[in-house]
Amino acid sequence: MKKIKLKSLILNIFIIAFVVAAICIIPILTDGIDMYKSAVNEMSIEDKIESIRSLPNYVKINDIPQSLKNATVSVEDHRFYKHNGFDFISTSRAVIENISSGELISGGSTITQQLAKNMFFSFEKTYSRKIAELIVAFRLEKLLDKDEILELYMNIIYYGNGYYGIKDAANGYFDVEPSELSNEQAIILAGIPQSPNFYSLANPDCNIKDRTSMVVATMVENNYINNEDAEETILKTYQLIETFY
Repeated sequence: MKKIKLKSLILNIFIIAFVVAAICIIPILTDGIDMYKSAVNEMSIEDKIESIRSLPNYVKINDIPQSLKNATVSVEDHRFYKHNGFDFISTSRAVIENISSGELISGGSTITQQLAKNMFFSFEKTYSRKIAELIVAFRLEKLLDKDEILELYMNIIYYGNGYYGIKDAANGYFDVEPSELSNEQAIILAGIPQSPNFYSLANPDCNIKDRTSMVVATMVENNYINNEDAEETILKTYQLIETFY
């Protein structure tokens, strides 16, 4: 009799939890879908892609150094070439952080999701926007291959100090073309988009050295460089940063 009551209690708790979750989630899903529809009704994803590719400073993936591509993927989304636009592990970690903090502070966004956000949506941190962003990300993964996604991303992402896209950033910070970026310059640039106003080299109070060390650490962890090369790279990167101040 007690076992039956316990099972009944557990079932009731499960049902209540499911109903509460549904009540909370369904409006968010609905708002997110509406936000997505509104965005693509103004301009289709295909047209948006072409509008980005027609930008005067657009840079093809083959003209972007491998070191910059490696550093960007490593620090921003190291499972980029394995997922379909959504990284369950990173998102789960972000959800735990958000629950712990009581607010939406981390999104666990993939490069594809960040591209979707920059293409269509505001930077307001809401769950509805995350849903809309995710739908666009899935569409992008269907329309484009990974290199095309990375190419678009690096052409519209903000690198701080008013520089949008890798050409503006390479020209503005280092007075070189993207294809001419050194390994150290590439690593510095890869670290900026996470918090471009804070990590901008134009900000003398930024903690860019720590950020570049983190970029290099992720590159070691993801087997892009070895420990010996990492130490030399960090030293050269620090020396380059010091020339700005």
